[in-house]
Amino acid sequence: MSMIRDLRAAVRPSRASLRKDASSYDTTRDPGTPSAVVDCAVYRDGSRVVTAAPLTPREAMRQVRRDGGFVWIGLHEPTEAEFSGIASEFGLHPLAVEDAVQAHQRPKLERYDDSLFTVFKTIHYVEHDRLTANSEVVETGEVMCFTGRDFFITVRHGGQGSLRALRHRLQDDPELLAKGPSAVLHAIADHVVDGYIAVADAVQDDIDEVETEVFSPGRRGGVSRGVDSARIYQLKREVLEFKRAVSPLLRPMQLLSERPMRLVDPDIQKYFRDVADHLARVQEQVVGFDELLNSILQANLAQASVAQNEDMRKITSWAAIIAVPTMVCGVYGMNFKHMPELEWRYGYPVVLGLTVCICLGIHRTLKRNGWL
Repeated sequence: MSMIRDLRAAVRPSRASLRKDASSYDTTRDPGTPSAVVDCAVYRDGSRVVTAAPLTPREAMRQVRRDGGFVWIGLHEPTEAEFSGIASEFGLHPLAVEDAVQAHQRPKLERYDDSLFTVFKTIHYVEHDRLTANSEVVETGEVMCFTGRDFFITVRHGGQGSLRALRHRLQDDPELLAKGPSAVLHAIADHVVDGYIAVADAVQDDIDEVETEVFSPGRRGGVSRGVDSARIYQLKREVLEFKRAVSPLLRPMQLLSERPMRLVDPDIQKYFRDVADHLARVQEQVVGFDELLNSILQANLAQASVAQNEDMRKITSWAAIIAVPTMVCGVYGMNFKHMPELEWRYGYPVVLGLTVCICLGIHRTLKRNGWL
């Protein structure tokens, strides 16, 4: 156990670094290497084998078969033609190759003959000054991993989820890399799940902000006017996208941590339990986010309905007050010859004053009853 006691520190970056854009990658390639290949290296006894020129995947595999070790190839959005040669060289299953090229796959773990095929959804939090109805909260990408006895291939889709920094951290820990391809698989799984944790914290801040606005006292009469429901619905959609990345991955992590697999080192397998535990906690958070947003949306709609009822009650009250002078003016506007007090000198001010008094009395009564 002492050989990998620093495993977490070696593969787990700070949360701050996870929220930065890590989309850069090494573009140094050999002319004969497919353009989608980001990096190709041979690792022997936990150290990267230094070569005079960048290796092609075929050359790297020849070295491994001749001298031992394993090869780690990283690709970014390869086409079918670019990936076909690598797939043939390493004997990858056609179904897994099709999934890796087409992308938009559900997180999963599949076993094909002498290799494991794992799909991870990467999540990146999109910074924004204020949540709007069109705000993008999370951005997703994909990392597909082929794990074999002497090779490890990553296929990345999307602008986020670069593995360059992770590769460098692993190269700084030869004892860990000496465990073989399964150590790289664990490192990527841990890296992805730590990204989920950082995004969950950021999404929690957005939900807290919306919740505060919904339940804060309103400006008129102490009644909250609610917030734009489209903002809440947009946040709910983004949380659903987050949920689709987290929930399906739980079962593959449990399988990697509980079921013995000959391609996974027993010492490394124990650390998948830690990843599965963290993933389970993130899943609980995301499910809680979804339920909380449902409650917030319902409360916001209820507040909007209450506010509308309050407005209608006030409009009705003022209509009742205005009805009195409207009725009096209507009576005296009929131009009958014999009208009450029509010839009296003080008839006009008396009628006007009586109308004002009645209106003030109605206003006072309505206000006392809370209608105004």
